[in-house]
Amino acid sequence: MLLNEQADPMKNNSDPILSEVILNAFQSISEEMSVSLIRSAYSTNIKERKDCSCAIFDKKGQLVVLAENIPIHLGSMQGLMDKIGRNSSDWEFRPGDILIANDPYLGGGSHLPDVTLVKPVFISRSLIGFTANIAHWTDVGGRTPGAGTAGDATEIYQEGIRIPPSRLFRKGNLQKDLRNTILSNVRNREEREGDLRAQVASLKLGERRLAEVVETYGKDTVRTVIKDIYQYSQKWMEKTLRKIPHGSCSFEDVMDDDGVEKERLKIHVAVRIAHTPTPSIEFDFSGTDSQASGGINMVWPALLATVCYSVKAIIGPEIPMNHGFMRPVKIKAPKGTLVNAVEPAAVGGRTDTAQRVVDAIMGAFSKRLPKKVTAASNGATTAIIFGGTKALSGRDFVYVEALGGGMGARNTKDGQDGIQVNITNTSNLPVEAMEMEYPLRVLTYELVTDSGGPGRFRGGLGIRKGIRALVPLLFSAHSDRHEVSPWGLFGGKPGEKGRFVLYRKAGREERLKSKSSGISIDKGDVLTFQTAGGGGCGPPFDRDLECVRIDFLNGKITREKAKSEYGVVLTGKGEIDGCATEKLRKKERKKRREK
Repeated sequence: MLLNEQADPMKNNSDPILSEVILNAFQSISEEMSVSLIRSAYSTNIKERKDCSCAIFDKKGQLVVLAENIPIHLGSMQGLMDKIGRNSSDWEFRPGDILIANDPYLGGGSHLPDVTLVKPVFISRSLIGFTANIAHWTDVGGRTPGAGTAGDATEIYQEGIRIPPSRLFRKGNLQKDLRNTILSNVRNREEREGDLRAQVASLKLGERRLAEVVETYGKDTVRTVIKDIYQYSQKWMEKTLRKIPHGSCSFEDVMDDDGVEKERLKIHVAVRIAHTPTPSIEFDFSGTDSQASGGINMVWPALLATVCYSVKAIIGPEIPMNHGFMRPVKIKAPKGTLVNAVEPAAVGGRTDTAQRVVDAIMGAFSKRLPKKVTAASNGATTAIIFGGTKALSGRDFVYVEALGGGMGARNTKDGQDGIQVNITNTSNLPVEAMEMEYPLRVLTYELVTDSGGPGRFRGGLGIRKGIRALVPLLFSAHSDRHEVSPWGLFGGKPGEKGRFVLYRKAGREERLKSKSSGISIDKGDVLTFQTAGGGGCGPPFDRDLECVRIDFLNGKITREKAKSEYGVVLTGKGEIDGCATEKLRKKERKKRREK
């Protein structure tokens, strides 16, 4: 399958200052929509963790602006818009219509909990574009609470209700039968309905603001500016690609497992940069393993979003993300593979694979743009789900959180500690908010000493979080990097692996799989989650001595690691023993010369 649209750039006919003003107005609208959604939502996953995104599309379904929320959400919104755009005449949109969808195979989504809403915007009965948003619902039905986010389902039917593109509102009238059908198939109906109302309000706000812009500057001017915005991003992308030597580079990484089978799963990417006939960049995933038995498969929209994020992060961080940005980008991914799965493959844990795709692209670019990439990061979205039922826990609830980890080191800087990287960008759920709303208690929440990969620049540290269950409940999760460490670059060493450990109140200790669902947790049991650290960059013995000492004083490395990995001997007071350190480092320099 190829993404290979290369439209002829249109001549710039608008005032560049006016174009900048209107572009920023569009961006401001998408950000305001996002703030409205977050402040109006019911669930902690949206109102606290901000697991949502907003965007504006033109009347052909092409991206104009995207709020800076969750990069992978671009795929779900663009996927739905692509389906609408290909059959726009069939829809016969009218003012007041709102569409809803979440299906990865029929509705352009990437997994079922990401529910997308789209509203056509009319001025004088003329369609001018669409406002869109996406919110991660903590439950969409399925075999266990939060099953749509778990990673070990074997088919999509186990993950929840599938919603193909459907009219939730028709000419401003709520289609109550559809709403009731959806809400009758999910847990915590009141919370889901509250989030849905917040999404609708966000779309209507965006509609009003977009209409204000069009009424201020005129439809013709706005249309011209949108075309110029596309051309601007496309030309900037092409200019940037010309600065990179043409040719190919490739890389291969592996997933721990798929939650069902124990075998490693390979992701292979070849990146090809061409300067003629026009500059372009192709990502070829041929050689990637077939789609998995478990729920870590990616569908095409998720792959598109992941590739676009990677291009923006590595090549064009300052280039506006829109349809023009994507024109020079081509993707080749055989159907039925891990990164372009076909129905009915399960996709609940697709972000684990998406994060690994980013790592693989970083690895490929390390051979062309070594100063623009990072070593492997935590490399997975460590999603933990605690679910309660009335029969088991006394009430229904679903708590979802994605834990951060260590970012891979760069060529000039250490990796950041305990953050979400790449295609996810949600906030952590404050302990106070979690303990107020759920029967859970946080016992530990800390960075993991020595988890960052050693290097001239150290990998970021992983997180350790311990949670006690105050009632019986069910636990589900998806994660990775529990078996295969995040790799280092240019002589840097791997980061530490992650793990889940369950401490039963009876005194038993159980190591849990990284991808699981419906595990029974008793009152008083403690679950401890440790996320992986990032890989290091450059030889560890080249690290600045003072940086090693400060890391030790800050508790990021132990005295033993300072000596064994960095050749730095520290005294009891944390000072550097110059003679002993020079002796160790001299020995290391001799080894390098002999090699």
